[in-house]
Amino acid sequence: MTEQRLFPKPLSEREITPFASARQAWFWFVRCQTARIEGARVVADAGEVVRPCDPDDVYNAVMRLKQAGTLTDRHLQVLEYFGLVEREPDPRDPREKGKDGLWRHAMAALENVLISRGIVTRRRDENFHHDEVMVELGGDLSPCGI
Repeated sequence: MTEQRLFPKPLSEREITPFASARQAWFWFVRCQTARIEGARVVADAGEVVRPCDPDDVYNAVMRLKQAGTLTDRHLQVLEYFGLVEREPDPRDPREKGKDGLWRHAMAALENVLISRGIVTRRRDENFHHDEVMVELGGDLSPCGI
């Protein structure tokens, strides 16, 4: 019997940039998967930003959560739909109220897995709108310094 030889993926010479959130990783995965379906070949280290994983790693994390019973088929439907339209469910829309809870639950579970694997690095909240924070802009605010 021949010995199986495993070849590790080569490490990039460029700086590796982890995702800021599971949400960001999920939308990236869906865009990569859409490109694959349309015929593109997804090649590691070919983009402007080098990621710490392949798109399949995000998919596999979701499938493990499904197999463990953490996520249901309904969670997967919500992830797929809102991944394809590239937005989160709007909790203010009565038609999306229940979907928002499924989305948040799935993102919280996925984020824990992706953080443990080094794919997501917890940072400050990536949302730019904070009702409780007042920001005063200063400096030259004209477009293109005109």
